[in-house]
Amino acid sequence: MPNLLLNDLYISEIGCPPNKSHLEVFFDSELRGFYVDVLASGRKSFRLRYRFEKKLRIVTLGDTRMFSTEEARKMALGLLKQSKLGVDPQAPAISDVGPLLKDFFLEKYMPYVKSYKRSWDTDESMIRNHLVPKLGSMVMGRITPPDIAVFLQRMKSEEYASGTCNRALVLLRFGYTLALRWKVHGIDSNPVQEIKNIKDDNKIERYLTEKQTLALLMAVRQSESEMLQYIVLFLIYTGARKREVLDARWRDVDWAQRSWRIPKTKSGKIRHIPLSTGAMNVLEHVRLKVRHGLLNEQAIFANPKTGEPFVSFFYSWNNARIRAGLPEFRIHDLRHSFASHLVNAGRSLYEVQELLGHADIKTTSRYAHLSRERLVAAVEVVPQIEIGPRQRLLTQLKPNNILSLPDNKTVLEG
Repeated sequence: MPNLLLNDLYISEIGCPPNKSHLEVFFDSELRGFYVDVLASGRKSFRLRYRFEKKLRIVTLGDTRMFSTEEARKMALGLLKQSKLGVDPQAPAISDVGPLLKDFFLEKYMPYVKSYKRSWDTDESMIRNHLVPKLGSMVMGRITPPDIAVFLQRMKSEEYASGTCNRALVLLRFGYTLALRWKVHGIDSNPVQEIKNIKDDNKIERYLTEKQTLALLMAVRQSESEMLQYIVLFLIYTGARKREVLDARWRDVDWAQRSWRIPKTKSGKIRHIPLSTGAMNVLEHVRLKVRHGLLNEQAIFANPKTGEPFVSFFYSWNNARIRAGLPEFRIHDLRHSFASHLVNAGRSLYEVQELLGHADIKTTSRYAHLSRERLVAAVEVVPQIEIGPRQRLLTQLKPNNILSLPDNKTVLEG
Protein backbone atom coordinates (compact mmCIF):
# COMPACT_ATOMS: atom_id res chain seq x y z
CA MET A 1 0.00 0.00 0.00
CA PRO A 2 1.78 3.15 -1.15
CA ASN A 3 2.14 6.02 1.31
CA LEU A 4 2.29 9.50 -0.19
CA LEU A 5 1.06 12.95 0.66
CA LEU A 6 -2.55 12.94 -0.51
CA ASN A 7 -3.77 15.93 -2.48
CA ASP A 8 -6.87 16.81 -4.53
CA LEU A 9 -5.13 16.36 -7.92
CA TYR A 10 -3.81 12.89 -7.11
CA ILE A 11 -7.19 11.77 -5.72
CA SER A 12 -9.01 12.94 -8.86
CA GLU A 13 -6.83 10.67 -11.02
CA ILE A 14 -6.81 7.43 -9.02
CA GLY A 15 -9.26 4.64 -9.83
CA CYS A 16 -10.25 1.10 -8.86
CA PRO A 17 -9.02 -1.88 -10.97
CA PRO A 18 -11.86 -3.52 -12.94
CA ASN A 19 -11.44 -6.86 -11.13
CA LYS A 20 -12.03 -5.40 -7.64
CA SER A 21 -15.06 -4.01 -5.85
CA HIS A 22 -13.03 -1.41 -3.96
CA LEU A 23 -9.44 -0.51 -3.16
CA GLU A 24 -7.90 0.78 0.09
CA VAL A 25 -4.35 1.46 -1.02
CA PHE A 26 -4.03 5.22 -0.99
CA PHE A 27 -2.70 6.14 2.47
CA ASP A 28 -1.44 9.54 3.50
CA SER A 29 2.26 9.75 4.37
CA GLU A 30 1.74 12.71 6.72
CA LEU A 31 -1.17 11.50 8.90
CA ARG A 32 -1.08 7.86 9.90
CA GLY A 33 -4.35 5.96 9.18
CA PHE A 34 -5.76 8.67 6.88
CA TYR A 35 -6.56 7.25 3.45
CA VAL A 36 -8.89 7.21 0.43
CA ASP A 37 -11.21 4.28 -0.33
CA VAL A 38 -12.07 3.92 -4.04
CA LEU A 39 -15.13 1.92 -5.17
CA ALA A 40 -15.58 0.22 -8.54
CA SER A 41 -18.46 2.64 -9.20
CA GLY A 42 -15.96 5.52 -9.11
CA ARG A 43 -17.05 6.88 -5.74
CA LYS A 44 -14.17 7.89 -3.45
CA SER A 45 -14.32 8.48 0.29
CA PHE A 46 -11.93 9.83 2.90
CA ARG A 47 -11.45 7.37 5.76
CA LEU A 48 -9.49 7.08 8.98
CA ARG A 49 -8.15 3.99 10.76
CA TYR A 50 -7.28 4.38 14.42
CA ARG A 51 -7.25 2.41 17.66
CA PHE A 52 -9.44 3.12 20.66
CA GLU A 53 -9.15 0.96 23.78
CA LYS A 54 -6.91 -1.41 21.78
CA LYS A 55 -9.59 -2.01 19.16
CA LEU A 56 -9.17 -1.04 15.51
CA ARG A 57 -11.81 1.45 14.39
CA ILE A 58 -12.61 2.74 10.90
CA VAL A 59 -14.63 5.88 10.30
CA THR A 60 -15.77 7.33 6.96
CA LEU A 61 -15.16 11.08 6.92
CA GLY A 62 -17.04 11.89 3.73
CA ASP A 63 -17.13 11.87 -0.04
CA THR A 64 -14.06 13.34 -1.78
CA ARG A 65 -16.42 15.48 -3.88
CA MET A 66 -17.79 17.13 -0.74
CA PHE A 67 -14.53 17.89 1.09
CA SER A 68 -11.06 18.92 0.06
CA THR A 69 -8.11 16.79 1.17
CA GLU A 70 -7.03 19.38 3.70
CA GLU A 71 -10.53 19.62 5.21
CA ALA A 72 -10.69 15.85 5.56
CA ARG A 73 -7.17 15.74 7.04
CA LYS A 74 -8.21 18.28 9.71
CA MET A 75 -11.28 16.21 10.59
CA ALA A 76 -9.12 13.08 10.86
CA LEU A 77 -6.62 14.90 13.06
CA GLY A 78 -9.41 16.07 15.37
CA LEU A 79 -10.72 12.52 15.77
CA LEU A 80 -7.23 11.22 16.54
CA LYS A 81 -6.79 13.87 19.23
CA GLN A 82 -10.10 12.82 20.81
CA SER A 83 -9.05 9.17 20.91
CA LYS A 84 -5.70 10.12 22.52
CA LEU A 85 -7.63 11.97 25.26
CA GLY A 86 -9.73 8.85 25.95
CA VAL A 87 -12.88 10.16 24.22
CA ASP A 88 -14.51 7.78 21.73
CA PRO A 89 -14.78 9.77 18.46
CA GLN A 90 -17.68 7.56 17.34
CA ALA A 91 -19.69 7.72 20.56
CA PRO A 92 -23.42 8.33 19.90
CA ALA A 93 -24.39 11.96 19.89
CA ILE A 94 -26.21 13.08 23.05
CA SER A 95 -29.39 14.97 22.28
CA ASP A 96 -32.13 16.58 24.30
CA VAL A 97 -34.64 14.61 22.22
CA GLY A 98 -33.09 11.17 22.33
CA PRO A 99 -30.45 9.20 20.46
CA LEU A 100 -30.18 8.81 16.73
CA LEU A 101 -32.46 6.04 15.53
CA LYS A 102 -29.55 4.00 14.14
CA ASP A 103 -27.69 4.20 17.46
CA PHE A 104 -30.68 3.02 19.47
CA PHE A 105 -31.57 0.10 17.21
CA LEU A 106 -28.00 -1.12 16.66
CA GLU A 107 -26.64 -0.55 20.17
CA LYS A 108 -29.71 -1.02 22.43
CA TYR A 109 -32.42 -2.87 20.55
CA MET A 110 -30.24 -5.54 18.87
CA PRO A 111 -28.36 -6.68 22.02
CA TYR A 112 -31.74 -7.01 23.76
CA VAL A 113 -33.48 -9.13 21.08
CA LYS A 114 -30.37 -11.28 20.65
CA SER A 115 -30.76 -12.31 24.29
CA TYR A 116 -34.05 -14.11 23.67
CA LYS A 117 -35.12 -14.07 20.02
CA ARG A 118 -34.01 -16.95 17.81
CA SER A 119 -34.73 -15.05 14.59
CA TRP A 120 -32.83 -11.90 15.64
CA ASP A 121 -30.90 -11.96 12.35
CA THR A 122 -34.16 -11.09 10.53
CA ASP A 123 -34.50 -7.97 12.68
CA GLU A 124 -30.87 -7.04 12.07
CA SER A 125 -31.33 -7.34 8.31
CA MET A 126 -34.44 -5.14 8.42
CA ILE A 127 -32.64 -2.52 10.53
CA ARG A 128 -29.53 -2.36 8.33
CA ASN A 129 -31.32 -2.52 4.97
CA HIS A 130 -34.33 -0.30 5.64
CA LEU A 131 -34.39 1.55 8.96
CA VAL A 132 -30.80 2.83 9.02
CA PRO A 133 -30.66 4.04 5.37
CA LYS A 134 -34.03 5.82 5.54
CA LEU A 135 -34.39 6.95 9.18
CA GLY A 136 -31.04 6.21 10.82
CA SER A 137 -29.67 9.76 10.91
CA MET A 138 -32.86 11.17 12.48
CA VAL A 139 -33.12 11.81 16.22
CA MET A 140 -35.76 9.49 17.68
CA GLY A 141 -37.47 12.16 19.76
CA ARG A 142 -38.00 14.35 16.68
CA ILE A 143 -39.51 11.64 14.47
CA THR A 144 -43.24 12.25 13.93
CA PRO A 145 -46.07 10.14 12.47
CA PRO A 146 -45.74 11.98 9.10
CA ASP A 147 -42.06 10.94 9.04
CA ILE A 148 -43.11 7.31 9.49
CA ALA A 149 -45.72 7.72 6.75
CA VAL A 150 -43.03 9.05 4.38
CA PHE A 151 -40.78 6.10 5.31
CA LEU A 152 -43.62 3.69 4.54
CA GLN A 153 -44.37 5.40 1.22
CA ARG A 154 -40.70 5.16 0.22
CA MET A 155 -40.73 1.42 0.81
CA LYS A 156 -43.92 1.06 -1.23
CA SER A 157 -42.46 3.18 -4.05
CA GLU A 158 -39.47 0.82 -4.12
CA GLU A 159 -42.01 -1.98 -4.72
CA TYR A 160 -41.46 -3.88 -1.50
CA ALA A 161 -44.26 -6.30 -0.67
CA SER A 162 -46.92 -5.25 1.83
CA GLY A 163 -45.68 -7.91 4.24
CA THR A 164 -42.15 -6.47 4.20
CA CYS A 165 -43.47 -2.95 4.82
CA ASN A 166 -45.59 -4.18 7.71
CA ARG A 167 -42.67 -6.04 9.28
CA ALA A 168 -40.67 -2.80 9.20
CA LEU A 169 -43.54 -0.98 10.93
CA VAL A 170 -43.88 -3.70 13.58
CA LEU A 171 -40.15 -3.54 14.31
CA LEU A 172 -40.19 0.26 14.55
CA ARG A 173 -43.27 0.22 16.76
CA PHE A 174 -41.71 -2.32 19.13
CA GLY A 175 -38.45 -0.36 19.22
CA TYR A 176 -40.26 2.76 20.40
CA THR A 177 -42.22 0.70 22.92
CA LEU A 178 -38.92 -0.53 24.39
CA ALA A 179 -37.51 3.00 24.42
CA LEU A 180 -40.53 4.20 26.41
CA ARG A 181 -40.32 1.18 28.75
CA TRP A 182 -36.62 1.82 29.34
CA LYS A 183 -37.27 5.55 29.83
CA VAL A 184 -34.75 6.53 27.15
CA HIS A 185 -34.05 10.25 27.48
CA GLY A 186 -36.02 12.36 25.01
CA ILE A 187 -38.56 9.66 24.05
CA ASP A 188 -42.05 10.45 25.36
CA SER A 189 -44.31 9.03 22.62
CA ASN A 190 -44.51 6.32 19.97
CA PRO A 191 -45.01 7.94 16.52
CA VAL A 192 -45.53 4.53 14.86
CA GLN A 193 -48.62 3.95 17.01
CA GLU A 194 -50.53 6.37 14.76
CA ILE A 195 -49.66 4.48 11.55
CA LYS A 196 -51.78 1.51 10.52
CA ASN A 197 -50.33 -1.55 8.86
CA ILE A 198 -50.95 -1.96 5.15
CA LYS A 199 -53.72 -4.36 4.24
CA ASP A 200 -51.79 -7.35 2.97
CA ASP A 201 -53.58 -8.86 -0.02
CA ASN A 202 -50.42 -10.50 -1.38
CA LYS A 203 -50.04 -13.42 1.00
CA ILE A 204 -48.91 -16.45 -0.94
CA GLU A 205 -51.02 -19.49 -0.13
CA ARG A 206 -49.98 -22.73 -1.80
CA TYR A 207 -51.49 -26.12 -1.08
CA LEU A 208 -50.54 -29.47 -2.53
CA THR A 209 -53.19 -31.39 -4.41
CA GLU A 210 -53.12 -35.19 -4.22
CA LYS A 211 -51.53 -35.35 -7.67
CA GLN A 212 -48.87 -32.77 -6.74
CA THR A 213 -48.12 -34.60 -3.49
CA LEU A 214 -47.43 -37.85 -5.36
CA ALA A 215 -45.23 -36.04 -7.90
CA LEU A 216 -43.25 -34.35 -5.12
CA LEU A 217 -42.73 -37.57 -3.17
CA MET A 218 -41.50 -39.33 -6.28
CA ALA A 219 -39.08 -36.46 -6.94
CA VAL A 220 -37.60 -36.42 -3.42
CA ARG A 221 -37.08 -40.19 -3.54
CA GLN A 222 -34.95 -39.66 -6.64
CA SER A 223 -32.84 -37.01 -4.89
CA GLU A 224 -29.09 -37.35 -4.54
CA SER A 225 -29.68 -36.62 -0.84
CA GLU A 226 -31.17 -39.77 0.70
CA MET A 227 -32.26 -37.89 3.81
CA LEU A 228 -34.41 -35.42 1.82
CA GLN A 229 -37.31 -37.85 1.43
CA TYR A 230 -37.51 -38.42 5.20
CA ILE A 231 -37.33 -34.70 5.99
CA VAL A 232 -40.08 -33.83 3.48
CA LEU A 233 -42.32 -36.69 4.64
CA PHE A 234 -41.93 -35.69 8.29
CA LEU A 235 -42.79 -32.09 7.43
CA ILE A 236 -45.91 -33.27 5.60
CA TYR A 237 -47.02 -35.53 8.46
CA THR A 238 -46.39 -33.06 11.31
CA GLY A 239 -46.89 -29.57 9.86
CA ALA A 240 -43.80 -28.49 11.82
CA ARG A 241 -41.48 -25.69 10.81
CA LYS A 242 -38.36 -26.55 8.81
CA ARG A 243 -35.91 -25.61 11.56
CA GLU A 244 -37.90 -27.56 14.15
CA VAL A 245 -37.57 -30.73 12.06
CA LEU A 246 -33.90 -30.22 11.23
CA ASP A 247 -33.06 -29.72 14.92
CA ALA A 248 -35.19 -32.68 16.10
CA ARG A 249 -33.40 -35.04 18.52
CA TRP A 250 -34.04 -38.71 19.27
CA ARG A 251 -34.27 -37.96 22.99
CA ASP A 252 -37.38 -35.84 22.35
CA VAL A 253 -39.38 -38.71 20.79
CA ASP A 254 -41.72 -40.56 23.17
CA TRP A 255 -42.33 -43.86 21.36
CA ALA A 256 -44.90 -45.14 23.86
CA GLN A 257 -47.03 -41.97 23.75
CA ARG A 258 -46.35 -41.40 20.02
CA SER A 259 -45.32 -37.83 20.79
CA TRP A 260 -42.53 -35.48 19.72
CA ARG A 261 -41.34 -32.80 22.12
CA ILE A 262 -40.10 -29.53 20.61
CA PRO A 263 -38.05 -27.76 23.30
CA LYS A 264 -37.37 -24.59 21.33
CA THR A 265 -40.28 -23.15 19.36
CA LYS A 266 -40.82 -19.83 17.61
CA SER A 267 -42.99 -18.67 20.51
CA GLY A 268 -40.38 -19.79 23.03
CA LYS A 269 -42.68 -22.42 24.59
CA ILE A 270 -42.17 -26.17 24.77
CA ARG A 271 -44.83 -28.04 22.81
CA HIS A 272 -45.66 -31.65 22.07
CA ILE A 273 -46.77 -32.86 18.65
CA PRO A 274 -48.74 -36.13 18.41
CA LEU A 275 -47.22 -38.40 15.77
CA SER A 276 -49.41 -40.07 13.16
CA THR A 277 -48.76 -43.56 11.82
CA GLY A 278 -47.06 -42.01 8.81
CA ALA A 279 -44.74 -39.92 10.99
CA MET A 280 -43.90 -42.96 13.14
CA ASN A 281 -43.05 -44.96 10.00
CA VAL A 282 -40.62 -42.22 8.91
CA LEU A 283 -38.87 -42.35 12.28
CA GLU A 284 -38.69 -46.16 12.15
CA HIS A 285 -36.99 -46.05 8.74
CA VAL A 286 -34.45 -43.49 9.93
CA ARG A 287 -33.88 -45.39 13.18
CA LEU A 288 -32.89 -48.50 11.22
CA LYS A 289 -30.03 -46.48 9.75
CA VAL A 290 -29.02 -45.31 13.20
CA ARG A 291 -28.83 -48.91 14.38
CA HIS A 292 -26.49 -49.66 11.51
CA GLY A 293 -24.30 -46.74 12.52
CA LEU A 294 -24.97 -44.72 9.39
CA LEU A 295 -26.33 -41.61 11.11
CA ASN A 296 -25.72 -39.56 14.21
CA GLU A 297 -27.23 -40.94 17.42
CA GLN A 298 -28.50 -37.53 18.53
CA ALA A 299 -29.98 -35.61 15.60
CA ILE A 300 -32.82 -37.48 13.86
CA PHE A 301 -32.29 -36.04 10.40
CA ALA A 302 -28.52 -35.59 10.59
CA ASN A 303 -26.28 -34.82 7.66
CA PRO A 304 -24.46 -38.14 6.97
CA LYS A 305 -21.26 -36.23 6.13
CA THR A 306 -21.05 -34.23 9.37
CA GLY A 307 -23.27 -36.14 11.79
CA GLU A 308 -24.87 -32.82 12.69
CA PRO A 309 -28.25 -31.27 11.77
CA PHE A 310 -28.43 -29.83 8.25
CA VAL A 311 -27.78 -26.12 8.06
CA SER A 312 -29.64 -26.05 4.74
CA PHE A 313 -30.80 -28.50 2.09
CA PHE A 314 -31.97 -25.97 -0.49
CA TYR A 315 -29.94 -27.38 -3.41
CA SER A 316 -31.42 -30.89 -3.22
CA TRP A 317 -34.90 -29.51 -2.42
CA ASN A 318 -34.78 -27.10 -5.37
CA ASN A 319 -33.82 -29.90 -7.78
CA ALA A 320 -36.64 -32.09 -6.46
CA ARG A 321 -39.38 -29.47 -6.71
CA ILE A 322 -38.33 -28.61 -10.27
CA ARG A 323 -38.48 -32.31 -11.21
CA ALA A 324 -41.96 -32.45 -9.68
CA GLY A 325 -43.11 -29.50 -11.80
CA LEU A 326 -43.44 -27.26 -8.72
CA PRO A 327 -40.61 -24.69 -9.14
CA GLU A 328 -42.35 -22.07 -6.94
CA PHE A 329 -43.38 -24.43 -4.13
CA ARG A 330 -41.59 -23.60 -0.86
CA ILE A 331 -40.74 -25.83 2.08
CA HIS A 332 -43.03 -23.71 4.28
CA ASP A 333 -45.90 -24.50 1.91
CA LEU A 334 -45.85 -28.05 3.27
CA ARG A 335 -47.09 -26.48 6.51
CA HIS A 336 -49.90 -24.79 4.59
CA SER A 337 -50.83 -28.15 3.06
CA PHE A 338 -50.86 -29.87 6.47
CA ALA A 339 -53.32 -27.28 7.80
CA SER A 340 -55.41 -27.50 4.65
CA HIS A 341 -55.76 -31.28 4.98
CA LEU A 342 -56.91 -30.90 8.59
CA VAL A 343 -59.53 -28.27 7.80
CA ASN A 344 -60.81 -30.16 4.76
CA ALA A 345 -61.18 -33.24 6.95
CA GLY A 346 -63.50 -31.28 9.24
CA ARG A 347 -61.05 -30.51 12.08
CA SER A 348 -61.70 -27.26 13.95
CA LEU A 349 -59.44 -24.23 13.75
CA TYR A 350 -58.64 -24.67 17.44
CA GLU A 351 -57.27 -28.16 16.74
CA VAL A 352 -55.24 -26.77 13.85
CA GLN A 353 -53.98 -23.95 16.07
CA GLU A 354 -52.78 -26.44 18.68
CA LEU A 355 -51.04 -28.69 16.15
CA LEU A 356 -49.31 -25.77 14.41
CA GLY A 357 -48.27 -24.18 17.69
CA HIS A 358 -49.82 -20.77 17.02
CA ALA A 359 -50.22 -18.42 19.96
CA ASP A 360 -53.05 -16.51 18.23
CA ILE A 361 -56.06 -18.02 16.47
CA LYS A 362 -55.90 -15.14 13.98
CA THR A 363 -52.67 -16.59 12.63
CA THR A 364 -54.33 -19.98 12.19
CA SER A 365 -57.29 -18.54 10.30
CA ARG A 366 -55.15 -17.94 7.20
CA TYR A 367 -54.73 -21.71 6.92
CA ALA A 368 -58.49 -22.30 6.90
CA HIS A 369 -58.46 -23.27 3.26
CA LEU A 370 -61.48 -25.25 2.09
CA SER A 371 -61.32 -27.26 -1.10
CA ARG A 372 -63.76 -26.53 -3.90
CA GLU A 373 -65.14 -30.06 -3.62
CA ARG A 374 -65.91 -29.61 0.08
CA LEU A 375 -67.77 -26.34 -0.57
CA VAL A 376 -69.82 -27.96 -3.34
CA ALA A 377 -70.67 -30.84 -1.01
CA ALA A 378 -71.69 -28.35 1.68
CA VAL A 379 -74.36 -26.64 -0.43
CA GLU A 380 -75.86 -30.01 -1.36
CA VAL A 381 -77.29 -30.38 2.17
CA VAL A 382 -80.06 -27.90 1.22
CA PRO A 383 -83.21 -29.98 0.36
CA GLN A 384 -84.19 -30.00 -3.29
CA ILE A 385 -87.67 -28.89 -4.33
CA GLU A 386 -89.21 -29.99 -7.61
CA ILE A 387 -89.63 -27.13 -10.08
CA GLY A 388 -93.09 -27.00 -11.72
CA PRO A 389 -96.35 -24.99 -11.92
CA ARG A 390 -96.83 -22.43 -9.17
CA GLN A 391 -99.69 -24.29 -7.48
CA ARG A 392 -97.72 -27.57 -7.39
CA LEU A 393 -94.72 -25.74 -5.88
CA LEU A 394 -96.88 -24.38 -3.07
CA THR A 395 -98.28 -27.82 -2.19
CA GLN A 396 -94.72 -29.10 -1.71
CA LEU A 397 -94.10 -26.57 1.06
CA LYS A 398 -95.09 -27.12 4.69
CA PRO A 399 -98.24 -25.25 5.83
CA ASN A 400 -96.37 -23.26 8.45
CA ASN A 401 -94.22 -21.71 5.71
CA ILE A 402 -97.27 -20.32 3.84
CA LEU A 403 -99.19 -17.21 4.75
CA SER A 404 -102.82 -16.75 3.52
CA LEU A 405 -103.95 -13.21 2.90
CA PRO A 406 -107.57 -11.94 3.04
CA ASP A 407 -107.78 -11.54 -0.75
CA ASN A 408 -107.00 -15.26 -1.16
CA LYS A 409 -103.43 -14.56 -2.34
CA THR A 410 -100.77 -16.96 -1.05
CA VAL A 411 -97.15 -15.97 -0.40
CA LEU A 412 -94.06 -17.55 1.16
CA GLU A 413 -93.12 -16.36 4.62
CA GLY A 414 -89.88 -14.36 4.75
